[in-house]
Amino acid sequence: MGVLLPLRYGPFRLLVTGRTVSMLGNAIAPIALAFAVLDLTGSARDLGLVVGARSLTNVLFLLVGGVVADRLPRNLVMVISSVVAAATQASVAATVLTGSATVPLLMALSALNGLSSALAWPAVSALLPQTVPEAIRKQANALNRLSGNAAAIVGAPVGGLLVATIGPGWGLAADAATFAVSGLCFAVIKVPGVRDTAAPRPGVFAGLREGWSEFIAHTWLWVVVIGFMFLNAATAASMGVLGPLVADDSFGRRSWGFVLAAQTAGLILGAVIAMRLRVRRLLAFGVLAMTVEALLPAAMAVAPKVGLLVVCAFIGGLGLEQFGIAWETTMQEYIPAEKLARVYSYDMLGSVVAIPIGQVVIGPAALAFGTEPTLLIAAGVILLSVLGMLASRDVRSLQHRPAIPAIENQPN
Repeated sequence: MGVLLPLRYGPFRLLVTGRTVSMLGNAIAPIALAFAVLDLTGSARDLGLVVGARSLTNVLFLLVGGVVADRLPRNLVMVISSVVAAATQASVAATVLTGSATVPLLMALSALNGLSSALAWPAVSALLPQTVPEAIRKQANALNRLSGNAAAIVGAPVGGLLVATIGPGWGLAADAATFAVSGLCFAVIKVPGVRDTAAPRPGVFAGLREGWSEFIAHTWLWVVVIGFMFLNAATAASMGVLGPLVADDSFGRRSWGFVLAAQTAGLILGAVIAMRLRVRRLLAFGVLAMTVEALLPAAMAVAPKVGLLVVCAFIGGLGLEQFGIAWETTMQEYIPAEKLARVYSYDMLGSVVAIPIGQVVIGPAALAFGTEPTLLIAAGVILLSVLGMLASRDVRSLQHRPAIPAIENQPN
């Protein structure tokens, strides 16, 4: 079966197009926002507060986003999220470009942007299985991630160039425009529903209880989520807060964009590899691949040279994509479609709940203990998290169960 077969389906093409456009802007935005804050105050602590505010609201509203995405048409939820995200990023850009930005204002706008992401994240993940037949979901997951990462590899160096040449405000304005375009793509997606329309809709709390029951019923699921609670906090804090600080102190802002682009290049090649791999214990393979994520923070601590960081970022991207596709495919194989968005929301909540803490704490930790020791601690946390997940027999033994390769509906 061809790896490009999912592209024969119109809803999948629209989903991929909308996500790719928004990923292009989102690759620019973190670089632009990070250096906008550093230009404003020069403080890693303030940068941690701004990015932490977005992560915090994302965490607080993820479960609500999952319930909403299982109750309403998922593409409609994504349209609403895109409108809110476009408005917030345009407002951030305006404050930066006019010189009226303050840390509290940026925190507030970032928090609203995190709310929009909390609504969209479960919806976009749960919508993908509705756009293609079951037999080609793994290829669809890989192509979806591949296209988004291809956009990110363009966006990261563009973000670095924009920040270095005309300033961070224009990068944030570009991100706002991409959300407007992606919202148009999501608005015209048409897919069959997954919910029994004759059944009564549960209330918010009843829906959350149903999702929680499904979540805890799978040991492999909650074990991996707990592991990524620590792993993601260490990765996001080291890359999002200390990464720009190391760049400013050593090799420069433009080169930091190329380091991030190298990671995305690894993600792209990783998706191509994952589409062709036939792994019986797919989840265990994906978790094991995450060990390479420790390379980049360790290299930033020991030898912050652009060439080495580019190599480490590329290898990290390869490993991350093996896990990402394995995880998406495993979730779609084992979780009922009508509960998928809610289970995704618990997965996402657990995976990101510690990120704001890591982002806020790592700046003061670097001031107290030094940047290099703090980065090495982050690398150690990543490795310990992987070992903890692999200690579970359920994670190690879960079998990949691909569907019979037959096309269930006609492409359009």
